[in-house]
Amino acid sequence: MAIITLHGGRVDSYQTSQPWHLAALRMRPVLRSAASAVSLHDAVLAQVRYRHRGWNQGDPLQDTYRALDELDQLAGPVPTLLIGHSMGGRAALRAASHPHVRGVVALAPWLPPGEPTRHLRGKRAVVLHGTRDRITSAEASTDYVRRVRTPQTRAGIILIRRGDHAMLRRSPLWHRTVAELVGDLLQPSGQLTGRAAASCLSPEPILL
Repeated sequence: MAIITLHGGRVDSYQTSQPWHLAALRMRPVLRSAASAVSLHDAVLAQVRYRHRGWNQGDPLQDTYRALDELDQLAGPVPTLLIGHSMGGRAALRAASHPHVRGVVALAPWLPPGEPTRHLRGKRAVVLHGTRDRITSAEASTDYVRRVRTPQTRAGIILIRRGDHAMLRRSPLWHRTVAELVGDLLQPSGQLTGRAAASCLSPEPILL
C-alpha cells in the first residue's frame, strides 16, 4: 500500500514550490499520523512536490498523476490513499480517477462551484473541514460530498468544531482523525469500518 500527501498552495502562481514552504511543512505531522495507522514494512510514504505553487491550469493534478506513475514503476500497482490539504485536497479528489487510488482524505479542501464528481464512482472519500475555516468553505465541502454520494461511491464529511484552515486549532484531533480514517479507508475492497463508515452512512456531517 501507499500513502501520498498533497499540500496546499495558491490559486495562481508559477513560483517554484519548495519543501520549506509553510504549506509543505504543514503536511509533515499529517503524514506521521497517517503512518501510525499502517505497518511501515508494508507501506510506501511520500509527498508530492509540485512544480509551481499555484493551481493555475491544474498543475498540481498533473504533478500528482506523475507521482502515481512513478510509484507504479517503483512499487507496482499498490492500493494508494491520497491525503490532501486545501488546494492539495482538490488535487487529491481529482486524482482519485487514477486506477490505483483506493481512497482520499481531503482536509479543508478548496472546492470551487462545479467541481467534477463523476470520476469518483467506486471510490472512497472522506472530507475533514473546520467549522471556523475562513479560507475554504465547509459548506462547499458538504455540498460536494452530497453530490459525490451514489450507490457505488462512499463519501462522508466530518466537521471539526472550532477547527481552522491551518489545522492548528485542535491539531491533535485533526491528526488523530486522519490516522483513524487511513486505517478505515485502506481496508480491502468491499469493506469499510470505523469513523469512515460512520461518516459515509450519516445523512448529515459528523461533528467532532
